[in-house]
Amino acid sequence: MTVHAGALEARRWAGLVVAAGPDDGIAVHLAFTDPRGRRRELDDWHWMVSRVGPHAPDGSYARMEFDLAAQPSPESTPSASTLILEWSRRDDAVALRAVASTPGRLELVGDAPWDWKARWEEVTGHDSATTPGAGRNPHPTVWQTALKSMEIATAFTLEPDQRLAAVIAWGAGPAARARSILPEIDPWIDEARAEWGRRRPRSPAACPDLFESIHDNLMWTVLLQPETGRLYTPAGRRWIFPRPARKAPRAGVPETGAPSASTGTRASVTEDGSPKPDDWTVFGWDSFFNALELATVSGDLAWATLLAGTKSRYPNGNIPNWRSRRGGTPDRSQPPIGSFAALKLHQLHPNRDALATTYPHLLSWNTFWVTERKGRPRREGLTPGLLSWGSDTELVPGPDQVPPWEAGASGHQRAAWESGQDDLPLWDEAEWDPDRQILAMSAVDLCSYRALDLECLSRIARLLGDNPTADRLDAERGNLVTTMNRVLWSEDDGLYLDELPSGHSTRVAASNFLPLVAGVPSPRRAARMIDTLRDPSRFWGEWVLPTISRDDPAFKDQQYWRGSIWPPMNYLVLQGLRRYGFNDLADDLAWKGARMFLADHRRTGFCRENFDSRTGKGCGQRFQSWAPLFALGALEQLNRTTRWLGR
Repeated sequence: MTVHAGALEARRWAGLVVAAGPDDGIAVHLAFTDPRGRRRELDDWHWMVSRVGPHAPDGSYARMEFDLAAQPSPESTPSASTLILEWSRRDDAVALRAVASTPGRLELVGDAPWDWKARWEEVTGHDSATTPGAGRNPHPTVWQTALKSMEIATAFTLEPDQRLAAVIAWGAGPAARARSILPEIDPWIDEARAEWGRRRPRSPAACPDLFESIHDNLMWTVLLQPETGRLYTPAGRRWIFPRPARKAPRAGVPETGAPSASTGTRASVTEDGSPKPDDWTVFGWDSFFNALELATVSGDLAWATLLAGTKSRYPNGNIPNWRSRRGGTPDRSQPPIGSFAALKLHQLHPNRDALATTYPHLLSWNTFWVTERKGRPRREGLTPGLLSWGSDTELVPGPDQVPPWEAGASGHQRAAWESGQDDLPLWDEAEWDPDRQILAMSAVDLCSYRALDLECLSRIARLLGDNPTADRLDAERGNLVTTMNRVLWSEDDGLYLDELPSGHSTRVAASNFLPLVAGVPSPRRAARMIDTLRDPSRFWGEWVLPTISRDDPAFKDQQYWRGSIWPPMNYLVLQGLRRYGFNDLADDLAWKGARMFLADHRRTGFCRENFDSRTGKGCGQRFQSWAPLFALGALEQLNRTTRWLGR
């Protein structure tokens, strides 16, 4: 029996889940009530995190710090670490310790996550408001439950100085096991902290938190899919979409999630009427970047994350923009970088079985983009052989099946979401083609992603002995590259530009440099592209790379993909520079991004979603899973151990 233990449910920054398998387990979480009677728990802790601490991939040690004075709102600025939570797992038990250095009431709450049926036989206990005396409670209360496949017992104590200690044990004699461990919690956790400090990957002296900024953020982002018992990594702990209001799909529209008979009638709102979060949400390209980040600390978790991304595939081959247990986007996909990530991960952590498992999903996704639909390839652009972003309108779920912000979205907006660059100014110029259900253009970025996908998928096919498929993919890539060089290259501009009905687009984004990562241009053309990249009036500068040229009218917006700096685009362009041997420029790009990211991370403790390209200030979500791509790019440059795939 595999038992997962950790902060594996999105709201439990300050809590633990013990899961024995599909829909089987229990959980605890911390709650804090300040002297004014304001209670903090579950989602509140997100806004109170002062430091995301170390987290060993085997769960042997984890630490999280919170500012109990911070208000649970987007305006909060946590600074002091007035609550320190640590936990450590060994075999059949996990020990938890929390110490608060501010007045109030600290509680350990036992409950059932994801609407698991509560199985507690007894849920009582002491807290600092009721425990007499100044010493440890000599008679710890036992919480215990009989589960379908295991027994769990929790022993805990609380002290007046806000010190909480707890043990969750399972297997044979869990109650006695929990009680026996409780007196040894301090040395148990202290030894675990020291041991992880000795064996964790070390950052170079010149940049002491390079590794840590990747590991700590990503390890605390790994969550559980409760109905399968598998681990996955979302875009962040706040990126779990609400449950659909209605379970049954519209006629003719495939089910967007994977509801079971046991979950189909569950309410989609809480007792106070607010929407319940779905059990999980997997995002397309986020998952693949997350896998590469996790590869720096755990090959097993990296492969689990990548497989969770590919297993979100719909029957028609679409690995969607996002998919949850009960919702998703059957109408649209996201940038196809899965083969690139899988091949790179296999080079770092060879795993033929995992590669073979993900291969058919990646192959089906590759076919999805060009499967015939209405007499033409699904996402064929203006010129045959090129591609454009789109959305299959007939597959769009009803308004009660999508998050509120997606209800009533236009086809143009859904196609923009498929690109991953949701409001990129380049899409402003493209009309929506309601018949073809695509943006009326040939998109440089999607064509580049596809060329890269065909190349990497071909190499995977050869590794697995599928040479006929590899030959077919190579031939298709050759045709695509030839067409891109004929249609999308502008000799006057020295760039690949989107094709519009009127001719080449005049707008240039960071994604116009993606042909480099796909190996599309000749060395001469690549050098021409670099001239534009180095131009400080367009892309270069202290803060790089802006998503849109600095001389574009939309640059001043600095709103999402309208001028901000995004980790995935920096990382992919960096791969292109390395591929073509622009090593000095690659070093400069890697370290500019890393210094910007780490300065904000050290100052705030956050891993920001994107950055202002005028000031380097972090923006967007506080804890975004792909934010440490800036650090990963620098780490690859520093170690020179992750060579470019095509060289």
